[in-house]
Amino acid sequence: MVRVVPLQIDDCTAIGVEVLLPKTTLLAITAGNGYIMCGALDVQLLNEKLKHREIIAGRAVGVRTLEELLNAPLESVTDAARDIGITVGMSGQEAIRILAKAAS
Repeated sequence: MVRVVPLQIDDCTAIGVEVLLPKTTLLAITAGNGYIMCGALDVQLLNEKLKHREIIAGRAVGVRTLEELLNAPLESVTDAARDIGITVGMSGQEAIRILAKAAS
């Protein structure tokens, strides 16, 4: 099952995506030109093999819901995310705010 949910964060409407798979759930929230995601995101791959794409993304581990993803600290971020001010340790919600501002 796939669930797509609008998430209001300040004056930004982010989009949450939840994909229920056997024994796991994939979680992602997107705003502007980037996204945050659960532990399934391979930040090292994005930074190394796909660096030319300049993907703006962050990863939080141990989350099971979209709300937890918003509240969890980011465990790793891509180089492109770091370039716009998203850092390891900031909450997913803080990262979404930065993504929304960067897009305006």
